[in-house]
Amino acid sequence: MNDNLLTQSLNILEELIAFETVALTSNLDLINYVEKYLDDLGAKIILTHSPDGERANLFASFGPETNGGIVLSGHSDVVPVNANDWTTPPFQADQRDDCVFGRGSADMKGFIACVLAMAPWFSSLDLIKPLHIALTFDEEDGFHGAPILLEDLKSKNIQPDAVIIGEPTGLKAIAAHKGCYEYATTIKGLNGHSSEPEKAVNAVQYAVQFINRLMELTSEMVSRAPQDSPYQPPSTTMSVGTIQGGQARCVVAEHCKFDWEMRPIQRSDAVYVHEQLAAFADQLLSEMREIHPEASIETERVCEVDGLEYEEESSALSLMVKLLGKSDFDVVSYGTEAGLYQAAGMPAVVWGPGDIEVAHRPDEFVRISELEACLSVLERLGREVLTKTD
Repeated sequence: MNDNLLTQSLNILEELIAFETVALTSNLDLINYVEKYLDDLGAKIILTHSPDGERANLFASFGPETNGGIVLSGHSDVVPVNANDWTTPPFQADQRDDCVFGRGSADMKGFIACVLAMAPWFSSLDLIKPLHIALTFDEEDGFHGAPILLEDLKSKNIQPDAVIIGEPTGLKAIAAHKGCYEYATTIKGLNGHSSEPEKAVNAVQYAVQFINRLMELTSEMVSRAPQDSPYQPPSTTMSVGTIQGGQARCVVAEHCKFDWEMRPIQRSDAVYVHEQLAAFADQLLSEMREIHPEASIETERVCEVDGLEYEEESSALSLMVKLLGKSDFDVVSYGTEAGLYQAAGMPAVVWGPGDIEVAHRPDEFVRISELEACLSVLERLGREVLTKTD
């Protein structure tokens, strides 16, 4: 592999980290940067946008305008930071000890930098299959961007052979993962003086009961897990991430909202959980409305992204066998956009540089040696898949 490719990927990674593309904020500066870079190389580019126009997906293509080919996909957004927790500024790439530190370095701007560094070479090849580059928005907060991109590809009848999702897997190919379902539940009661709580409806206390029932269901999921579940933990899990409610110790809380998620290993678990929660919410509401008929419990679906299911005959897995020279695959408990691509009829696999253990944490980093290995595999993709007949 040309040493200049590694240098170029490090330079691009520095640029990408500097874009503060925190989920639910604008990523347009980064997308404009990538659009110009790829447009100068002759790529055919499609942009799709969020409803407010503040965020965009990018889909760029090299090679023949036919179906088939390979998608190299990454999300452009990152999770929020507390700069005080970082050794160095989070949006400033810091290279030391064979690592590049910075928010998004592993998750997943390191992979994107490698893909962009290879783009000039891809553009120079006589490709027999198209090579696509996909960048999405808001993966980290509800998977909002990818469905818009996939709907647009469907309308344009673009159907790739396989998709590589470049999440930080330590360069291990991931053949399956759990789903990611995210919700926000709001409980509205009736305020009052805390000296006479029986005359009010305490939304916080009813939220506690709802959350307790959620945790009971989490325990029930253990017995529902298949004996041969490959996941760790092996069962469907639930977790409450945030809770907000009330205004003072001496005031009965009239409002409470909490965010929670479920990581199902099978759709039947999700159906069971929702049935149980709906029945329990009805019980709570019956009690609440005896005092306040306008009381309510409402759950907003933020996203429901099914997991990546293992498929024995997946063209994406066959591709990774060819590129990596081995047929062993892992499974993980975290969610990715791979399930969305698979549901859209595009076989997907998760593979990329970086360690998921450092993603979302202070002093996130990606090892330079893994970027170098990633570049080598992408070069093999060009030489052995995109320019050669089977």
